[in-house]
Parts: sequence; structure tokens; C-alpha cells
Amino acid sequence: MLPHLDRKLWRDLSRLKGQALAVALVMACGLAMLIMARSLIHSLESTSSEYYRAHRFAEVFVTLKRAPLSLVGRVREIPGVAVAQPGLSAQVTLDIPGLEEPASGNVRSLPDFGEPELNRLFLRRGQWFRPGAKREVLVSEAFAEANKLEPGDSIAMLLNGRRQNFRIAGIVLSPEFIFESRPGAALPDNRTYGIFWLPNEELAYAFDLNGAFNSLALTLEPGASERGIIATLDKLLEPYGGRGAYGRADHPSHIRVTDEIAVLRTLSVAFPIVFLSVAAFMVNAVLSRLLNLQREQIAILKAFGFANRVIVGHYLKFALVMVVAGTALGGLGGSLLGRQLVVMYRLWFRFPDLSFELDRSAFAIALGVSAFAAVAGVFSAVRRAAQLPPAEAMRPEPPAHYQPALLERTGIAHLLSHSFRIAMRNIERRPMQAFFTVAGLALATGIMIVPNCFRDSVTEVLGFQWDVAQRQDITVGLIEPQDRRARDAFAHLPGVRAVEPFRNAAARIRFGHRTRLIGLQGLAADGGHTRIIGTGPRQLAPPAHGVILSAKLAEVLDARVGDVLRIEVLEGRRMTADVPLVGLAEDLAGLNAYMSLTALNRLVGEGDLVTGASFAVDATERGAFLRALKTVPSVGWVAIKESLRRNFEETTAASINLIQTIYLVFATVVAFGVVYNNARISLAERSRELATLRVIGFSQSEVGAVLVTELVLLALCAVPCGLLLGTGFASAIVTQVNTETVRLPLVFTSRNYAFAVLVVTVASTLSGLLVLRRLNRLNLVGALRAPE
Repeated sequence: MLPHLDRKLWRDLSRLKGQALAVALVMACGLAMLIMARSLIHSLESTSSEYYRAHRFAEVFVTLKRAPLSLVGRVREIPGVAVAQPGLSAQVTLDIPGLEEPASGNVRSLPDFGEPELNRLFLRRGQWFRPGAKREVLVSEAFAEANKLEPGDSIAMLLNGRRQNFRIAGIVLSPEFIFESRPGAALPDNRTYGIFWLPNEELAYAFDLNGAFNSLALTLEPGASERGIIATLDKLLEPYGGRGAYGRADHPSHIRVTDEIAVLRTLSVAFPIVFLSVAAFMVNAVLSRLLNLQREQIAILKAFGFANRVIVGHYLKFALVMVVAGTALGGLGGSLLGRQLVVMYRLWFRFPDLSFELDRSAFAIALGVSAFAAVAGVFSAVRRAAQLPPAEAMRPEPPAHYQPALLERTGIAHLLSHSFRIAMRNIERRPMQAFFTVAGLALATGIMIVPNCFRDSVTEVLGFQWDVAQRQDITVGLIEPQDRRARDAFAHLPGVRAVEPFRNAAARIRFGHRTRLIGLQGLAADGGHTRIIGTGPRQLAPPAHGVILSAKLAEVLDARVGDVLRIEVLEGRRMTADVPLVGLAEDLAGLNAYMSLTALNRLVGEGDLVTGASFAVDATERGAFLRALKTVPSVGWVAIKESLRRNFEETTAASINLIQTIYLVFATVVAFGVVYNNARISLAERSRELATLRVIGFSQSEVGAVLVTELVLLALCAVPCGLLLGTGFASAIVTQVNTETVRLPLVFTSRNYAFAVLVVTVASTLSGLLVLRRLNRLNLVGALRAPE
């Protein structure tokens, strides 16, 4: 018996191929996002895990001022420590041929013989240090590519005030710098900041650190308490200027990888839920109305002995065919899109080999989720139809309860056309059908809001971060804190219109049981370069008493304005103070804490010192200013606002915009699919009624006006609901993808809403034209013939 039902299934699918394809495409859009996101998660997790294992990425890290190598033995005696590797690290400036501005970087030591136990490098090109060779350097791949450097090229470094030329021996990668950015910076600038490696002997000689170390990396024994070891390590290293140990989970590069994975997890759930909700509505609409049209066929099947479960299975197969088609299309689309995103990830996540690895379990999840959505959408309707007694099912569906419609009762019906009155009566007499149609159209409208909200949020970040919050042109950091005379020296550089000193200090901030290692920023009280922007938005002055935190940092600490925070300064006299939280900054990158420069210097206890300055520079003398900076030996790093903006556009913004474009295309497909599906179903179930109107004398335009008017009225109800729904969708998704490193504000523009309305309007218009075309070809005799 089953082959006969299967032939009927394929005939039904052939007749409803337009609606079935629309449902399959909507499913495919959601499942493509699910498969793409889960496969990217699998790719990043498996690649990073293998890289960390093969190159022995450390588990605990700490930097300090200076400690004797003999202290490493005491570190290794801490219970739970497996390996302790000391090293040297220093900030340097560089003169790169062809680069106008001075570059800066972090130079790190490698053992003079053999390879390190931890954080082993991967040689991409070139060679390792030659035995006995001097003045050779290894360069990070991101910096080398940004500046077109190759093995054999020469670069000039300013090491502790002495300019030295080095030959590039090799281009390397490190598990410590998968994401490479200046310390404390949320965004990379690979043209002007890089990581370099020198033999330990050369670096120690240059910075007078023979027999000493200023950085330490550890791995732990299985089951060891990371928190306990960090506490012991901090106590041991405190006399030596320890800046606070932290685990791998708080390592800046690792955070960026895990943040991206967290964003993908959100996208792998949020977007498919929206799309599959739409698909469930569509499947319900298609099959519910198909069942109504096939009541007599169901009765005949039951009369011939087909069991209820067989009939239920037959109609569920109809839904499952669309599920299988949607899963296949979604798998293909997700694989193609995932490969495109991996190409982008390679630009800013530096792995030896990052390739797209299809998560095969995602197919099973996609198939299961879409099947659940489809079955949930139609099961009750299918079971209800199968349970009808054959005699009752053979009778036509009882007519609706007819009574004067609302228009007639209000007395204005005579002012309206026949087509309009018929459309209104049909909506009023089939309220549940109208409700589901409005719900589908509202979802189609709502999903259009989300992708453009992402686009507008990225635009807001670009404008806020570099036009509102940061008003300077260039920021310069010093190798060591200096007194205010450094400000006067900077003010005499060519082209300087304004200079504002600042100080950054490493600190641990506590509230209750929550802690964070941060860079505490001291800003000039009357400054205007780095602006603290609160809600409103309004500018907040750096407090002389108290601290202002990023709203995100306050959220992490679970602190509110008025709470008292404990701040432990990890440099200078290492003072601890209880400081009130006096305000929240609505900044969009990193976790920041602000106070006035005077207050920070008082807290550090080293006198009136600065660690850098920000500059407003005359554009006509910018080149002279940058060339002059290259000759200042105390400069440790340089950040140029336009370079940071460009890098944000090329990395974070580009990633978000690519996902936004993908989602926008999918959302447009869904909008057209929903509108077309509803219009086709409306024509299919009302063909007999519309043919009757033609026979009794209505013109083609008048009959078409009934369908079009109904579609327009339902769309007018659906669009405002969809805009509200889309606002909720966007608010939930954007909030979930925000991380500690980069946060997107919620931005809703009139252009966004107008675009959503335009897409639904165009989809409705095109769908209406297609349906009118089919209506004009309607076989009146066939439509009026009573079903056998």
C-alpha cells in the first residue's frame, strides 16, 4: 500500500512545488547559519587546541620588573607547578623602511641553545638563528606581512636607547600571539606593532638584565589549583615588581579566540531559531490548508483500509521531504560560507594552518532541529485530520457562520467596492487563518531589522570610538614613567598643536569575590583628547576622588555606582586603597578604569609621573612629527588613530559586516518566501470561490482585487508588528554577541525600518503579480467542478 501513497506524495509535491521550495529555502537559510557557525566553532576549537598542545602553550603568565634567575628554583618548588620558564621581554621602537611612522613592538628572549620548553615558535619562512651569528631577529608573521618583510631584510631597533640594525632570520608564529595587538589595546595595528625574538644573551646585554628575568610562564600538574598557585606566585614575586599573575583564560590572545567562539555560539542558536520559527509557520500553513483541500481524499483512504498512523506518516513525509531538501541546501550553503569566513579569520588569527573543518554532527543537529520544527508545526493538524471518521470526512467542511460583517454593521459598506468588502469579510470570518498569515508576514518583516542593526552598530562604533571618545591624532607611550618635563619636550616636536599627558598603571580591582587585572588610566583633569563618555551621552570628568569604570567592567564585577571597590596597584609602592565607583563609561572597546592623573599618581605613590601623551598634530607637519618621534629614545610605542580605525574596519568590522551581508541575503529570501507562500495558498484554497465570482460577472481585475486587497490589509497589520518584533530580535542578538573586547551599541535608524518595509512591499508586489498571473490562467470549469 505504501508505494501508492508515495506516488500521491510526489504528485502533491509536484503540484505544490512553489510552496515546498519556499519552505525548503527558508529552512536552508537557518540551517546554513547553524552549520556554518558550528563548523567554524569546531575549526577554531580543534585548531587552537592542537596548536596549544603541539607548541606547549603555557597555562599561567606573569610579568615583573626584574628578578634574579635563582628565584626560578623557588617557583618550581610551588606545589602543582610542572614547568616554570623564565624569559625577558622589553618594549622597543623600530624604523621600518617605507613606513612613515615609527613602529613599536615587544621583543622577547629565546634560549641561546635549543628550543624553549613552553610557548614554542612555529617557523613559517626563513631559518632559526645560526650558531654564533649576531644581530639576527625573528619577526611575527602579522607584522612581517603588513610591512612586506621577508627573511634577509634588515630592520633598525632602538634597544634601551641604542639604535641597532638586525637581519631578519625567519618569520614565525607563537601560540602566545594568535591575535597580535599592543598590550592594553583592544584592536590590532599590525603595520606599527609587532612581536620579535632575540637570543637571550643579546637581549639581556642590551637591557642590562644579565642573570635576571622579567617574565615567567608556567604549566601546572593535572589537578593543581590555578587560583592557589597564582596567589602563591604573586606573593613570591611582589618584592620584584610582579604585575599580577593570570591564567590562560585571561591571556589577551586567548580571550580574542574564545570571544569569537562565544559570538559564533550565539549566532548558531539565535539566527536558526528565528528562521526555523518562520519555517514552522510556513509548513503549518501549507499542510493545514492541503489537509482541508484533501478531506475527501483522506476519507477515501480510510474507507480503503489505510490506518490512521499510515495517513499521519504520509503527510509527515510531505513535511520531511522539505526538511531533507532544506538540510541539503543548508549544508551546502553553510560549507561555502564557512570557507569564506575562514579566509577572513586567517588575516587576524595566526595559526600554522587554519582550515575549514565541517562539523559533521552539525548535519545531524540541523536535520533533527528542522524535523522537529516541521513536525511541531503540522503534527496536531495531521492527527486531527486522520482521526476524522470517513463519513464525516466525505462531507465538505462545514461553511463558516455567516452574519453581517463589521463593515456592514457600521453602515459604511456602501462606500466601498465589492472587492474590498469581500476581502474584509474573508479576513473577519477566518480569524485564525488571518492571524497565522499576519504572524508569518510579521516574522518576515522582523528578521530584516537584525542585519541592518549590525551594520548601523558598526558605523556607530567607528564614529564613537574615533571621533567622539578619542579626539587625539596620535598617542605615544614611554618605555619608563617620566616626570612632567617629558610633556614639555613633546610640546616642542614639529606640528604639535596640543599635548596631553597621561599615566597607565597595572592594578587589580576587586569587588566582593570578583577580581580583574586592568590598566588604570590617569587622565588630565582639563583634557579633551581621551574623553570619558557616560550615558546620555555626556562627558564625564576624570574624578579626583573615586574611579569611573567601563559599564562592561562594572557588569563583570557586579558593581554599581556608589559601591566601594578595592584597588591594588601592582607597581610603584604597590599601595591598596578603597575607592568609590562614581560613574560608568559607555565605551565600546576593552575594560577600562579612569581617574584623574593627580589621583592616580597619589595612589601609585611615585610622584608626579607620566607614561605617555596624546597629541593633536597639524596635518601639514604630520610627517615631520613622525620622523622626529623616531629619534626620541624614551618612546616605547606609538598608536595612530587612523591606523587603528583602518584595522578595525579590516578585521572586526569586516567580520561583522560579512555576517551581516549573509544574514541580510537570507532574510530577504525568507521575506519573499513567506509572502509568496501565503499568496499561493490563498489562491489555492479560494480558487473555487474566485471562479464563481468570474462566472457571475466579476471582471478579472475585480476578482484579482479581492486577493490583492486581502494581502495588502494583512500586510498593513503585519508590518508594524514585524518592526516591533525585529527590534526585539536585534536587541537580544546584539546584546548576546557583545564581548569584553568589542561591544556593539544598539542602533535603530529610520533607514533600517524603511528598508524592512521596502523589502516586504516589493516581495508583496512581486508575489501579488505572480498570483494574479496564475489567477488569469485559472480554468473556470476545473475550479468549479465538484471533487469526486
